[in-house]
Amino acid sequence: MSATAHPTTSGLVSRAGSGAVAGIAGGIVFGVLMAMMGMLPMVGMLIGVDNAIVGFLVHLLNSAIIGALFGLLAHGIADRIGPVLGAGLVYGVIWWVLGALLLMPLWLSVTADPMMRDMVFVIGTDQWLSLMGHAIFGLVTAAVLYGLRRRARS
Repeated sequence: MSATAHPTTSGLVSRAGSGAVAGIAGGIVFGVLMAMMGMLPMVGMLIGVDNAIVGFLVHLLNSAIIGALFGLLAHGIADRIGPVLGAGLVYGVIWWVLGALLLMPLWLSVTADPMMRDMVFVIGTDQWLSLMGHAIFGLVTAAVLYGLRRRARS
């Protein structure tokens, strides 16, 4: 059997690590957009701190984790730019649904405002802007993962 059929622990760690780095890159780009829209203090409220810097740090931690998962899931296509960008775009949209439309309002209803529960799956202007940001996150994360994969192979 080849090494790709049964990846080693170090191979999985490497894939997740590359994904985490890519996710942080995507998170920085998305975080700048969030800062321009004044959304970072709300992200900080996920841990009960109404502060943009804390929100940015929470956002980057989430980006690293989500990127690591992408690195594991997209490993088989990470060296082909079209497929990995397509997967990154879809991945960003999936996290928009999971994160922005479901998990974030539910979590904020516990940590910040019980009325946030009423925002689950509500789509308004802020949510459409969030979709754009999540799509950009997915594309940047995929592009950086592609670059890291190409660099590792050369």
